[in-house]
Amino acid sequence: MSTPVLRVTDLRKSYGAIQAVGGVSFEVRPGEIFGVIGPNGSGKTTLFNCMLGQITPDAGRIELNGDDVTKLGPLELNRRGVGRTFQTLQVFGKMTVRENLIVAAQEHQGTMWSRMFAPGDSGLGPKADALIDQFRIRHVADKKAGTLSYGQQKLVDIGMAFMSDPDLVLLDEPCAGVNPSLVSGLSSLLKDLNRTRRGSFVVIEHNMDFVMDLCHRIMVMVEGKVMAIGTPAEIRANKQVLDAYLGN
Repeated sequence: MSTPVLRVTDLRKSYGAIQAVGGVSFEVRPGEIFGVIGPNGSGKTTLFNCMLGQITPDAGRIELNGDDVTKLGPLELNRRGVGRTFQTLQVFGKMTVRENLIVAAQEHQGTMWSRMFAPGDSGLGPKADALIDQFRIRHVADKKAGTLSYGQQKLVDIGMAFMSDPDLVLLDEPCAGVNPSLVSGLSSLLKDLNRTRRGSFVVIEHNMDFVMDLCHRIMVMVEGKVMAIGTPAEIRANKQVLDAYLGN
């Protein structure tokens, strides 16, 4: 077995008497799309923030490609090959789509000065153009991101996470705010990215049809703990999960 891209071992985080994450362990394999689901308050966001270096866990260990990264911050994790998207859009509205993608790669490579004031495209234009074509947004490539529809901005936001060729991308509710008619297209795009770029994804999402269609394996969290990990078929057939979250 190859080394997991991500391994989380006995991760714990409490806020006073409230245990937001209570001994969570799992691993994400190379090339895997791994879903995280659970009701509100189950600890998904706290877990994500620990993995992204935004908060420090009280105990446990996080490994990226076999290296301990438990105490690293977001910038260092990004430089080690971790990309992410947020629940809320993080695009630069006054920049074009192409400029947004280029800035995202500059962020991976350099300082704030180099990100915001580097001349030209820093040699990143061809990479941005390849993603623009893969995301099928060539027709808006030279438009200001702030003028696009929410769904188009969402695609730009996701594209920015892939500009640094990450080993691991953490996607925080990619369907949030997206027109239901566009959700299947988003699933197809992520499958294509997974197939062509061979990265691993961790996806938090409330849209169950989306998760079941997209993910190779799914982890169910309830009250800060892992209730089950399995394939979509195994999760659908798990009576505990049905009773606690999915319903009948």
